[in-house]
Amino acid sequence: MKKYLVEFIGTFFLILTIVVAVNGTAGPLAPLAIGSILMVMIYAGGHISGAHYNPAVTLAVFLRGKCDASDVAPYMGAQLAGGALAAVVGVYLLTTMPGATEPAAGDVDTVGALLAEFLGTFALCWVVLHTATAKGTSGNSFYGLAIGFTVMACAYALGSISGGAFNPAVALGVSVAEMSSWSNIWIFLVANFAAGVAAAFAFKFVNGEE
Repeated sequence: MKKYLVEFIGTFFLILTIVVAVNGTAGPLAPLAIGSILMVMIYAGGHISGAHYNPAVTLAVFLRGKCDASDVAPYMGAQLAGGALAAVVGVYLLTTMPGATEPAAGDVDTVGALLAEFLGTFALCWVVLHTATAKGTSGNSFYGLAIGFTVMACAYALGSISGGAFNPAVALGVSVAEMSSWSNIWIFLVANFAAGVAAAFAFKFVNGEE
């Protein structure tokens, strides 16, 4: 239960930051805020749950062999619950914030969004697997920074194409917050989970029997 609570809390603060920073006054610095909160939440919870905060990462880590099958569904459930609650809280906070804008769902190009979400999620899962689960980097102190900076970089590079979720829990959160149309959620889910699978198999290919 402790692991699931950590996943809930970490995902909650990640998505709360996304909702408030993007629609608040952070402007072009929103990806920096998002990458930073992910980094610190990873350092806070990594020793307890592994600090996935992302169903696609949980899938990738499971396929890599570093997450018990019995934890997969509870992890994903905690992440999605944290994301949904964060969206509700974030939208409320925006109503109290001078200068904040109302969340608005924009249109996305389906092919472009699928590709952007796949690439961003692949990069995230690839970095997670190599910095947080690989024998060669075992015990390192930089994994949280590497993962947070990956999300920040991909948000800057790809966010204008797809919205930059790279995470099914984020996709749920931004849909609840009406930052993305519910009709687009399948794009995130398909691309994010496909990228998690691809990253896991790419990791296994590169690292052999590790």
